[in-house]
Amino acid sequence: MTRQPWRVAVVGGGIAGLAAAVRLRDRAPAGTEITVYEQSGALGGKLRTGELAGQPVEFGAESFLMRDPTGAESAAVALARRLGLAERIVHPTVGQAALVVDGGLRPIPGGTLVGVPGDLDRVATVARPAVDADTDGGRPLVGPDADVSVGALVRSRFGDEVVDRLVDPMLGGVYAGRADDLSLVTTMPALARAARVEHTLVGAVRAAQAAAPRAPGTPVFGTLVGGLSTLVEAAVTASGATIRRDAAVRELTATDTGWRLTVGPTRDPEFVDVDAVVLAVPARPAARLLASPAPAVAAGVGALDYASVALVTMALPQPRLPELSGFLVPSTEGLLIKAATFFTTKWGHLRRPDGLAVVRASVGRYGEEAQLQRPDADLAATVHRELSAVLGTPLPAPVDGHVQRWGGALPQYAPGHADRLAAARTALRAAHPTVALAGAGYDGVGIPVCVRSGETAAEEIITALGGSAR
Repeated sequence: MTRQPWRVAVVGGGIAGLAAAVRLRDRAPAGTEITVYEQSGALGGKLRTGELAGQPVEFGAESFLMRDPTGAESAAVALARRLGLAERIVHPTVGQAALVVDGGLRPIPGGTLVGVPGDLDRVATVARPAVDADTDGGRPLVGPDADVSVGALVRSRFGDEVVDRLVDPMLGGVYAGRADDLSLVTTMPALARAARVEHTLVGAVRAAQAAAPRAPGTPVFGTLVGGLSTLVEAAVTASGATIRRDAAVRELTATDTGWRLTVGPTRDPEFVDVDAVVLAVPARPAARLLASPAPAVAAGVGALDYASVALVTMALPQPRLPELSGFLVPSTEGLLIKAATFFTTKWGHLRRPDGLAVVRASVGRYGEEAQLQRPDADLAATVHRELSAVLGTPLPAPVDGHVQRWGGALPQYAPGHADRLAAARTALRAAHPTVALAGAGYDGVGIPVCVRSGETAAEEIITALGGSAR
């Protein structure tokens, strides 16, 4: 058993790494030394609350799911409760969003699963499903161990318009990727499970929806009054961890008693010995650190690609906005914008008596990174022009604005990702059980998934070091 007190390094100060640090503090033996190494100067990863026109505004992730796929409270809600923030959770006051279709706004139809309909008649206002393609072939849609792209499955059953006008923009809003490239198993696990039993896609969607029923009126999303950075700050405090900002971990070397981290610049490196490591960094940095101690694992992990996005936020004086939470834009519309959120309409706690509205647009699709090379002013001007065109009315000039660029932010899970990751983790546990992977690059996007990923990694470390003492 490793000597006490344990020394655990968490590499990466995003929400997955911080959730791991909190779980280590809660479950590891008293006195465990936890150090979080963050390459940048900012903690929280894609959780970043800034300020615009005198009020808090999210420059990264905006909200979290309230429930997990089983219907229980999500890991994000549980963490907020653990950190004493449950009373700060608020929900959207406007939930209806729209799609841009033929240059205009149409309400997103209900009854879909990430755009995949369980009732074809309900989506007829935005897309024409293929006729008689979703037939019962006498066997499940997907084999027991198979994975396919979401686009391939839905196109074969419902036709191109359902994918291009519904599924692709909804997946694009989350992943900045294409339905034809994204894994069904990783991005839509509930549908994948149902598709291994059901013979039609309509049947699979309905089965997936029935497996996770939601009571009418129950909120789907939540956020925190004061911004999501309050979750980050509270996690740092609760973890009791030593926080090392601007501390790049460049090498990871196995020792007789654990691991040696090489931290900082090559000309003046710092060497730190620890008993275990949580790697809560994106796939490619993790692969670089694992290249020496676990080259096969590094090769499997490092194959994951990422998309970059930019978020353009504007404060507009008394604009004429529809009573919508926002809208999504299919790539077939030819716009730079792929999604927009009307913050001060969607979230009642952000509404201002002076009528100033905060609008945020997301720019950047996988494979179109060249569009993000434009200067900030150019991006902002293009977004303002496109928003005006979609809304059918000129928007007033912004009184404040911000462009947040997230380079390599969103994982692109190709079919087979889950199997590749499982194989990599199995090999890593067998060879080096005191190293665990956590974060969006492995388990999926979204705050609850990242929190759960970090907590699971912490539990694995505790087990590997000899079990929890409390």
